[in-house]
Amino acid sequence: MSPAVEPVLSAPLVDSHCHLEMIESGVEAAVAGAAAAGVGTIVSIGIDVPSSQLAVGLARRLPGVYATVGLHPHDATACNGRLLGELERLAREPKVVAVGECGLDYYRDLAPRDDQRRAFIAQMGLARSLGRTLVVHTREASADTFRLLDEFGAGLRVVMHCFSAPEYVEECNRRDYFVSFAGNLTYKSAASLREAARGVRDDLLLVETDAPFLAPVPHRGKDNEPAWVALTAAQLAEVRGWDLDTVARVTTANARRAFGLSAGRADG
Repeated sequence: MSPAVEPVLSAPLVDSHCHLEMIESGVEAAVAGAAAAGVGTIVSIGIDVPSSQLAVGLARRLPGVYATVGLHPHDATACNGRLLGELERLAREPKVVAVGECGLDYYRDLAPRDDQRRAFIAQMGLARSLGRTLVVHTREASADTFRLLDEFGAGLRVVMHCFSAPEYVEECNRRDYFVSFAGNLTYKSAASLREAARGVRDDLLLVETDAPFLAPVPHRGKDNEPAWVALTAAQLAEVRGWDLDTVARVTTANARRAFGLSAGRADG
């Protein structure tokens, strides 16, 4: 299981998915804590227009922070031409590296499923028109998610955020989708996720926090923070029979490709 002490890194890590503006301890403290732990790059995620604006503002201001812009499926009913136009405007900022998170959530079902599908398809179109990566949220909606990606997302660079579809590992490998694991990889109940993590191609693996959500063991139940992505990386190392520095090197190189970052951009 995940180590009870904080792992020590000699290679930098990337937190490929974090909601920086939601962290109660403060953005600056979270970024500084991450840097001290060896996490040199954070991708701050937009889930609606206000959070996308905040993510872009943080990316402008803070070295090592990059942004995505998108509309979460929970708010899919709000998707219209005006909203998509604002996301497009924000997505043209230099440190915006992806569209999303977007996708389908049939677990909470907070928006009608037809609206979720329409918003997902629209954001695939936006990612395509801008040449941006697509960050995908899917929860208990894998069949529809992969069907729509097949129909409307061909050729897009795709990141499957907080991976929760172990039965689709081989499909992700076949489609060259990046697969990102969050702190729930460390949970006792996550045996199927750990098995999935063994099967993902080396060149498609990513790690994330989804902070402030899904804090890894031994911090489960607390507000998550970017520094703790190292604990997920340590669990991934154990699962794959690697050392931690190998996980750091592999996932950092993958994050640079996933989000179109050069080696220089990935540090600031």
